[in-house]
Amino acid sequence: MSSLDGKVALVTGAASGIGKAIAGLYAKHGAKVAICDINRQAADAAAAEINAAGGRALGVAMDVTDEAAVDAGTDKVVAAFGALDILVSNAGVQIINPIDQFSYADWKKMLAIHLDGGFLTTRAALRHMYQGDRGGIVIYMGSVHSHEASKLKAPYVAAKHGLLGLARTLAKEGAPHNVRSHVICPGFVRTPLVEKQIPEQAKELGIGEDEVIRNVMLKDTVDGVFTTVEDIAQTALHLATFPSAALTGQSIVVSHGWYMQ
Repeated sequence: MSSLDGKVALVTGAASGIGKAIAGLYAKHGAKVAICDINRQAADAAAAEINAAGGRALGVAMDVTDEAAVDAGTDKVVAAFGALDILVSNAGVQIINPIDQFSYADWKKMLAIHLDGGFLTTRAALRHMYQGDRGGIVIYMGSVHSHEASKLKAPYVAAKHGLLGLARTLAKEGAPHNVRSHVICPGFVRTPLVEKQIPEQAKELGIGEDEVIRNVMLKDTVDGVFTTVEDIAQTALHLATFPSAALTGQSIVVSHGWYMQ
């Protein structure tokens, strides 16, 4: 028996990057997986890859900042697969600027996707997880920036800090219903999101792209190595399969030692 046999997982931002890696690994371990993404075509394509490999997946269009879309998408997953056991709230974007030059619209967009999205997907999932105290696991994609700050990322840092509070509150509220929660806090993972930041930070900081990688992104790691999507997926698998509430309300930093708790 695989470790996630019979489980249903909903992963947001799952058409690419970290979310896609988590969804694929969950499927390999027996879970039925909902690939939720704002890009419906990409979500369907990612789900088709899993199904072609012998897993079970469903593509779902979901804008995590849209309350109705989140509720409807979550209900669609439960209708298709019969339950919801795991939520991975992973959808995210990045916009960099110094605070004095950050537009209010971009500030609101960043908090809406990362923090409001975490709340809306959690609330929708709990409506199913709380029924009959069935239980479940909610995993938020935080960041080392859930614990530390960096220049040019004020709303991202604020939102990622906020996810810690949401996860810890859920750990306490969800316990009577057998629901656990965690925040995974990656270091820099070389996804398209991070690739885009390299030239942006080089321009803002007035340094070369190699210097951004070496002296900004990887400076505080123990080995100068990027974290990988596989590293994060394996962490998400461990948290989804841990057998008891001995592990709940935790932030797990996966960063090559950039931040040590």
